[in-house]
Amino acid sequence: MNLGSRNKINTGFSMSSMTDLVFLLLIFFIILSTLVSPYALPVDLPSSKNKTKQKPKISVTITKDLEYFIGGKRVSKDNFEAELVNSLVPGEEQQSVVLHVDKAVPTGNMVSVLDVAKRNNCKIVLATQP
Repeated sequence: MNLGSRNKINTGFSMSSMTDLVFLLLIFFIILSTLVSPYALPVDLPSSKNKTKQKPKISVTITKDLEYFIGGKRVSKDNFEAELVNSLVPGEEQQSVVLHVDKAVPTGNMVSVLDVAKRNNCKIVLATQP
C-alpha cells in the first residue's frame, strides 16, 4: 500500500518572473531618463498664455538697442539701480516689477536687471506676448 501523496510540491523558486520584472523596470528608467533632460530649456520664451493675478506697479523695458526704460522714462545702464529705487513706493514690502525684454537682448543684460530687482526685494514678472 502506497500512502504517500500523489501531488509533489516543488520547493524550488523560479527566478524567470523576477528577471522579467527587473528587465521591464530597466527599460522604463532608460526611456524615462532620455525624455527628461534638466538642461533642455525652451528657447522662444516671449509667447505665453499665462496671466498674472496682480497688476505690476513698475514697468522696466529693455529694447533691442540696449536702451533701458523705467515707467516710460529712459535711464542709463549705470544709473538704473538708483532710478529703480526712486520709483519704488515707500512702505510696501515686496513690489512687482514687470520686465519687457526684446528677443534680441543678450541674456546677461536681462540677468543684471533681475539681480538689481532681487536686491531691492521686488517680485519680477516677465512680460510675454499672448
